[in-house]
Amino acid sequence: MTRQGQLINEILDDVAEFRTSQDIHSELRSRGHRVGLTTVYRHLGQLAVAGEVDSLRTPSGETIYRRCAAPAHHHHLICRECGKTLEFEGPEVERWAERVAKRARFRDVSHTAEIFGTCEECAGRFAHDAPAGSGRAARTL
Repeated sequence: MTRQGQLINEILDDVAEFRTSQDIHSELRSRGHRVGLTTVYRHLGQLAVAGEVDSLRTPSGETIYRRCAAPAHHHHLICRECGKTLEFEGPEVERWAERVAKRARFRDVSHTAEIFGTCEECAGRFAHDAPAGSGRAARTL
């Protein structure tokens, strides 16, 4: 592994939430490391293919990455505001996916289920910060 790859891995080990390539690049720069954005993209892609990080596409179409604690198949609940991420197993999701695949006569099926919402802390903060009746724009990860 290259020095740049080791630095990227350190960032992934230090953060619990999903991060974009740009987020990781910015963190590297803030720590005084000179690693090109292309190198960050390439290394994260290699880690995702190797199964060493989870990657997913946000509702806005951006790919985000995270080193997950659970080695087994799992899903994520992600706060749209702060990025807080919770891992969970979903036996109901697994059964549903199997039923759908069987009905459609599909084999060798895989799936992901990512749920985006607002965590309790952010919901409480916005309830206190926003004037009554005002709308707020959600930050998309």
